[in-house]
Amino acid sequence: MSIRYDDRVAVVTGAGNGLGRRHALFLASRGASVVVNDIGGAIDGTGSDAGPAQAVVDEITNAGGTAVANTDDISSDDGAKALVATAKDNWGRCDILINNAGILRDKSFHNMSHDDFVAVVKVHMLGTVRVTHEVWPLMRQNQYGRVIMTTSAAGLYGNFGQANYTTAKMAVIGLMNTLKQEGRKYNITVNTLAPIAGTRMGGTIFPDDVMPLLRPELVTPAVAYLVSEQCTDTGRIIVAGAGHFANVEMVESKGVDFPAADDVSPEMLAEAWAGITDMSGAEPFAEAMAAVQRVFANLNA
Repeated sequence: MSIRYDDRVAVVTGAGNGLGRRHALFLASRGASVVVNDIGGAIDGTGSDAGPAQAVVDEITNAGGTAVANTDDISSDDGAKALVATAKDNWGRCDILINNAGILRDKSFHNMSHDDFVAVVKVHMLGTVRVTHEVWPLMRQNQYGRVIMTTSAAGLYGNFGQANYTTAKMAVIGLMNTLKQEGRKYNITVNTLAPIAGTRMGGTIFPDDVMPLLRPELVTPAVAYLVSEQCTDTGRIIVAGAGHFANVEMVESKGVDFPAADDVSPEMLAEAWAGITDMSGAEPFAEAMAAVQRVFANLNA
C-alpha cells in the first residue's frame, strides 16, 4: 500500500517551523498541494515575518512540489477566512486541514495575566475553531475531508505553569468529539495528534541532550496516515514521539450504583469511594449518550 495525496489540497497552520513544516514538506512530497500558513512570530506570538512560510514553500517547489505561502493570523475571523480563501483561490478546494499553530506564554496560574491566558487560547483553541469552521462547508460539499487537531501530553494530563496552554489543548479534544459525529456522513474524519517533539516550543521543556531524539520526522507519520484516504478512523487521539505511537482514550470506571429512588448521602459515597474510583474494567464511550445510557441501565434494573 502506497499512501499519496495526489489531487488533494492541504492547509497546514503554523507550518513555518517545527512540526508544521515537517507535515507540509511530507504531504507535498507525496503529491498534495499545500498552503503553508505561518505569521512568522516569536514563540509568544508577538511579531510577524513572511520569511518562514515562504522558506518552506521554496523548499517544496525546489523539490518539484506545489505550495503557496500564507501569513494570515488564524486567531482572528478575518485571518481564518483569508487562509481558507488562499486554498480556494489557488485550487478550488480544501481536502486536508492540519491545525498545528500555537504559541506559549508559560507562567504559574498565580502569576499569569488575563492577556497571557487569552492570547494562548485564541491561537490554539479559537484558531482551530475558526479555520475548521471555514473549511467545513467545503469538505461537506465535496463529501471528503481529513481534519487534524493538535493536543499534547500537557493538555491530556496537565503541566505546571501551562494553565492557558493545557486549557486550550483539552478544548480541541472536545471539539473533535462532536465533529467526529457531525462529519461522519460526509466522509470527514476528525482526529487529534498528541506530539512529543524537539521544536521551538518543545525546547522550553525538554533537556538539550534529549532534543535530537525527538525529531519532528518521527511525529509526522502519524499525521500522514490519519489524513490519508486509507484511514477512515475518526475521533482518535494519537500520541507520537521518538518512534513511539499510542492511542489515548478517556474511560469511565464501572462505578457503584445506588437505588435511584433512595436518598444518597456523602457518607455513603465515602464508604463506596474505593469502588467508585476503581479503574479496573474501565471502558471508553464513543459518544455522550452511550455514557448516559449506562446510567439509565441502573434505573431499568
